[in-house]
Amino acid sequence: MGASEISRTDTQRARDSLLEIMARVANSDRAALEKLYELTSSKLFGICLRICGDRSAAEDVLQEVYIKVWHRADQYQADRYSPISWLAVITRNASIDWLRKNGRQNYANEEAIEIIADDAPLSDTVIEERQQKARIMNCLEQLEEEQKKPIRSAFFGGYTYAALAKKIEVPLSTMKSRIRRGLMSLKKCLEDG
Repeated sequence: MGASEISRTDTQRARDSLLEIMARVANSDRAALEKLYELTSSKLFGICLRICGDRSAAEDVLQEVYIKVWHRADQYQADRYSPISWLAVITRNASIDWLRKNGRQNYANEEAIEIIADDAPLSDTVIEERQQKARIMNCLEQLEEEQKKPIRSAFFGGYTYAALAKKIEVPLSTMKSRIRRGLMSLKKCLEDG
């Protein structure tokens, strides 16, 4: 199984897991709601905090979000939205509703958000990055051996072109040409997608 197949499998497995959890929440499974909270609360809290500008308010809004999710999970349409996108929309709307209700228009300053907000990427971003990495690895595997090895060593191993040329015992200009041709082939493969 190639790197792209493994990455696609992991990505699909993660998405399927979240979809299964959403289905269980729709069937009033409290343990599934707890799992959903565990997997998504830090991301959703960051949205609440960014919009509300107040930690206490963000915590209250987040609680409201999961109550709404509990009551509306049966309305979730997997064919229209990813689970995290659906949750983010509910969170955004609940946060804006809180702002309107409380007459607040100021957002938290950026320093406060950076201290509290979760720096981890959203699930959709992780999935995209995994897919891109799988595409790169797949294209890299299609290169000729004399291009593949130096590119891996230079970009993943930190070797300089000069060090690679010395190690393989070829002129520096030859090493540069091999890597340049390999990168051009890699670029073409990625563009062809």
